[in-house]
Amino acid sequence: MMPFQSGTSALSPAPSPAEGRFFRPPLPSGHVRRERLCERLAAGLGGRLLLVSAPAGFGKSSLAIEFCQHLPDDWRSLWLGLSRRDSDPGRFLERMLDGLRQFFPGLGDEALGLLKMRQRHQPFAFEEWLDGLLDELAERLDPAAPLLLVLDDYHLAQGPVLDRCLQFFLNHLPDGLVVLVTSRQRPDWHLARLRLQRQLLELNEQDLRLTRDEVAALLGNQGARFNEAALESLVQRSEGWVAGLRLWLLAAESESAEGLDRALHGAEGLIRDYLLEEVIERQPADVQAFLYETACLERFCAGLCDAVREAHDSAAILQHLQAHQVFLVPLDEHGHWFRYHHLFTDLLRARPDNRLTLPRASIHLRACRWFSAQGLLDEAIDQALRAGQPDVAASLVQNLSEEQLLAEQNVAMLLRWKMDLPDSLLASTPRLILLYGWALGLACQLDAAEELASHLANFLPAPTETEQRGLLAQWLALSGLIARGRGDSQRAEQFCSEALTALPQDRFGQRLMSLSMLGNLAIVRGDLWRARGLNREALELAQRVGNPLFEALAHYDRSRVLQARGEVLRALEEVRQGQERLHGLPAQRLYAARARLTLYEGYLMAVRLEPDKARIRLQAGIAEARACRDISLLLGFCALASLEGRGGRISEAFALLAEAERLMHIWDVPPIYYLAMITLVKCELWLAQGQLELAEAWLERLAETYGGEQAAAAPEFHPQLPLHIELHRATLERLQGRLVEAERRLRGLSQRAQSAGGQLFAIIAQVRLTLLLRAGGREREAQQQLGASLEAAAGGALLPFHDLLEQQPGWFREQLLTKAAGDLRDALLHRLPNDEVASLPESGVASGQAESLSSRELAVLHLIAQGCSNQEISERLFISLHTVKTHARHINSKLGVERRTQAVARAKGLGLLR
Repeated sequence: MMPFQSGTSALSPAPSPAEGRFFRPPLPSGHVRRERLCERLAAGLGGRLLLVSAPAGFGKSSLAIEFCQHLPDDWRSLWLGLSRRDSDPGRFLERMLDGLRQFFPGLGDEALGLLKMRQRHQPFAFEEWLDGLLDELAERLDPAAPLLLVLDDYHLAQGPVLDRCLQFFLNHLPDGLVVLVTSRQRPDWHLARLRLQRQLLELNEQDLRLTRDEVAALLGNQGARFNEAALESLVQRSEGWVAGLRLWLLAAESESAEGLDRALHGAEGLIRDYLLEEVIERQPADVQAFLYETACLERFCAGLCDAVREAHDSAAILQHLQAHQVFLVPLDEHGHWFRYHHLFTDLLRARPDNRLTLPRASIHLRACRWFSAQGLLDEAIDQALRAGQPDVAASLVQNLSEEQLLAEQNVAMLLRWKMDLPDSLLASTPRLILLYGWALGLACQLDAAEELASHLANFLPAPTETEQRGLLAQWLALSGLIARGRGDSQRAEQFCSEALTALPQDRFGQRLMSLSMLGNLAIVRGDLWRARGLNREALELAQRVGNPLFEALAHYDRSRVLQARGEVLRALEEVRQGQERLHGLPAQRLYAARARLTLYEGYLMAVRLEPDKARIRLQAGIAEARACRDISLLLGFCALASLEGRGGRISEAFALLAEAERLMHIWDVPPIYYLAMITLVKCELWLAQGQLELAEAWLERLAETYGGEQAAAAPEFHPQLPLHIELHRATLERLQGRLVEAERRLRGLSQRAQSAGGQLFAIIAQVRLTLLLRAGGREREAQQQLGASLEAAAGGALLPFHDLLEQQPGWFREQLLTKAAGDLRDALLHRLPNDEVASLPESGVASGQAESLSSRELAVLHLIAQGCSNQEISERLFISLHTVKTHARHINSKLGVERRTQAVARAKGLGLLR
């Protein structure tokens, strides 16, 4: 460490001129330690260059100070705080040499004399001068006592000549010397060779953003003044910007809550002044105009900026902003789309309109036209609404076909537009009525959908007989959706069947929806063969149309039928075929089809007793379904709650169900959609807790609702719900000691499920009957029952055997070893508790390696295998980019590889990926 680490006091002698020039500032008051970043910098000390590049206020200098203070004991540091005066290469090199001479007296005596004799207006051979100095320095440096040279605020001195000097310096750096550079803009150096040689470590804005824990540490006692929602807003809007948070905290000492909120949004006080003085007002006039004119856009590219400004220089200005890191956030890896930092955007938008050459409404209208011309309809409509032109937005909405809506089933956007469109516009054309009728129906807003559909009567009779038939057919299909949602299976089947007869062939989206609903109703009736035939017809139609989203939804429906029949492995294959159809679609877009397939993959993995993988897929599916506002997330929450319950995490399971119920209330979903599913999982958890009276009361109510002659139709996402109710009632009877009733119910359930083709529930009933028989001392019958269930489970269902694995592992192992070897037997053997498989042959590295990866690392690995970028993984898993990179490094380390492709190949070889 260098000897000059602290300031002088009144009793201390004045520092020498040399000491003052190389004084390293102390850490600012209230500095939050960045240990994770210091560890990364320390890992780069084996190279030549540590480059910290980020916009103003992200704590670059503070990080460098903290790192210097915690260097290993054998390291020393030299701090050069640069200014604009150092842009003269001669002055910079003279300062650097003076600093080095503090550690190596007499270094470069001749070189320093040459430098001081030069005339600024005369050419000087800097590279030749550096070459001689570096040779002398190499002889003086001791690798056992290395030196860190810190060049702080390099952007202030940066210029073409100095860049070339530093490039030469880095290329010929002797052992024992490492350079750390902080800069607001990336130096114009060619770093490819250093990067390839692993001699370079880079930290950027994404890396320097404060994590949630670091924000909490920065807030300190101030954090107690705000609730969780306010703190979350602060974290999100600040995006980890250190300076903004510090200034906001300074304002927090005297501001009211309202004033704090304004400060946070960049419209008032210290943050505004900092940004104005440090960033905006230092830009050229044309760049300032560009900033104000584009601030109203949520995202932008050069083409869009040219269109709204009616100019042709946007690409050059964006390059300038990138080079100077003016709070520009890239949105893709290709440098095409950008946005501004949130605080920066808020400040720009808060400025008076006289800064704009065009009214904001005109900017939005031009953006609307540009997005529309690019085929980006949803963003075009957004811009029309922002421009205050709802009639233009309605006209654009009409360009969205029912087929597109039904394929994507991402109704959140349509419903958001609906909030801004007058009701008179919604009912102004049959096209808008049908579009929004389907959107409301898919969102389970059944009353609103029915009321809107009634307005179709205003357009009857239609001008032609063909139009008349078409409108009536579309009304039938929409009415089928509404009736299915209400649980009126008879009317739903009638409407959907009539719609299939009447719909024109080009209304394939509505035809597919009708087929899907009829297939779901067939599962409810226990007619799985008819459901299978309807699924096949839907898939063939989707393939003829060539729409990957419809094909994916058809595969999803087929997988549900296969799962009900106990063919779990085939169901998984069906899910993955559906996912393959979606691979060519934009990764950043949200699709209900992808969400449903992801959720069902997670559910099937749970049935395969792969809880870690199941949890990852269920969580990912819930996130996407939530963003799409797709009710299928209910399946994810219920499956995840059951998974946590089986793992003994009962409180976490109830919390998941509470969150699902909360969302259903917020979305105004009718209870018939979700209440039975959530209550059934609660009964499962109550039974596990021993709360038998509570479980009994609710199971009776569910049995009354979904049993008997007047039974309600099972909900769409749990068409076999009556069988599940019977299964829990048998468990209740067993726990109450009513073994005869439990046995009778299980035998009846097994026969009922088998007669309807519902093999999965039949297997579960048979396995539970096995446990019941063995508990009663009926060993031979138990063995026979187990043998029957193992034969029936050839399709890959392992979940039915969960209780045997947990409660009777020794006996179960003995029985399995009497069976012929096969995939099912081997899979069950390796899911026995560890002490039960100790005598089995070594299962290989795969299982051990799988345990060494955390669930989050497995989630990241799964997305890496899909070809997702780090940014996409960050968005899909809702974690920071730095966290993604950290997980990726841990994955590589644990798998013993160096690159992404190697990690994927290794994971597949170990069975972690399929």
